[in-house]
Amino acid sequence: MAISEKQRRFLRKYKLRKFLILFFQLFIGVSLVVCWEVLARNGIINSFITSCPSRIVSCIVNLFKNGELLKHIFITLKEILISFLITGFISIVVSVILYESDFLARVIDPYLTIFNSLPKVALGPILIIWVGANDRSIILMAILISLIVSIQSIYVGFKNTNKNRIKILKSFGASEVDILRLAVIPSNYKVIINTFKINIGLSMIGVVMGEFLTSKAGIGYLILYGSQVFNLNLVMSGIIILLIMSLIFYKFISIIEKHLD
Repeated sequence: MAISEKQRRFLRKYKLRKFLILFFQLFIGVSLVVCWEVLARNGIINSFITSCPSRIVSCIVNLFKNGELLKHIFITLKEILISFLITGFISIVVSVILYESDFLARVIDPYLTIFNSLPKVALGPILIIWVGANDRSIILMAILISLIVSIQSIYVGFKNTNKNRIKILKSFGASEVDILRLAVIPSNYKVIINTFKINIGLSMIGVVMGEFLTSKAGIGYLILYGSQVFNLNLVMSGIIILLIMSLIFYKFISIIEKHLD
């Protein structure tokens, strides 16, 4: 099928806009890194406190050479993925239950709000006593941090599903399962994906907080150890690794979102 001149102009503008967005994203990132390096090398900022990109790269390379880097990344990655998957499954199931039972939703709503406002790090010592100083307490910490937010976000999305679509399905004799399968869940793919984008960040926060409290391995442990021995290069390396992991997770979920459109 032939493309009109108007469509060609639109496609050119669309591609140009995508290119400019990517260009400025990279430009801002590279500019910040270059400025950081230049300021540190010229003594304008104290590199002992802030480190600098070249030292961070050197630190990461050394960690890789001695076999420590992949071990710590794997441990943190495993904890993040387990907590993220468990949180996603529980939040969808609980949201469906609350959607189906307005009475139950009203009963537990204040408890969800109260528990969500509780600083989860305060529960760290209790979790260690309950499940031990191991990866289970770290995963549980991450789940507690992200679960309530996830349930509330998905449930609100379910409640705001187009009422007319539900009425039409009911008029054809659709069951509650059919309504969930054909209207409620498909209408909230975006809500669920956006919630998962938030959850991956919260899971990372929870895992790192858990590793601060009880861990002998993982990126959180590296950051804590680096701060204890005043090795800011190690601290900043851990933070940069977490940022890269977060970006990879975000891009992966975004790819899934595009395929669902």
